[in-house]
Amino acid sequence: MVNYVWLAMVLLGIVAAAANGHIEVVTTAALEGAQTAVKTSFSLIAIITFWLGVMKLAEAAGMVRALANLARPLTRFLFPGVPRDHPAIGAIVMNLAANMLGLGNAATPMGLLAMQELQKLNRGPKDTATPAMCTFLALNTSCITLIPTTIIGIRVIYGSTDPTAVVGTTIFATACATVVAVTADRILRRFYGQGG
Repeated sequence: MVNYVWLAMVLLGIVAAAANGHIEVVTTAALEGAQTAVKTSFSLIAIITFWLGVMKLAEAAGMVRALANLARPLTRFLFPGVPRDHPAIGAIVMNLAANMLGLGNAATPMGLLAMQELQKLNRGPKDTATPAMCTFLALNTSCITLIPTTIIGIRVIYGSTDPTAVVGTTIFATACATVVAVTADRILRRFYGQGG
């Protein structure tokens, strides 16, 4: 549905530009938009690469296992149906750590790995999500962000005088989202009688 909305907006913009005799504006805007997107992408590569490297070092140094052990009480509460030392727990912890650092792109591979591992525990129909998968999806989508690294990077790229001004509001907004997601997950599990 969203694709149709975007297509309609693009077509209406082209028609409006043509009707006003300024069709060249569409080409100029498309080229400038593409140039800006490429420039921003290349600038963000350094930030994402750095944090991916830090996460790889943390994984190699055993910090992932230590972090998983530290987060064990929380993961036991959120994912009661997942065995304590299952690989899914490590992937979930790494995904949430990347999201907490504001690295959504870096979190994606760990999120996919976590879902694959959770699917191995799925004893029901393979096309139906387990309660643990639903909980993980809710957390992944709403995860609290302590350092919005990508947003700070974009603000630096575009010359913000105070690129970290968004940190407080980001923490507050994402904390609220996480509380709502976990609360909704707990309520819906009880409503549908799903424990694991």
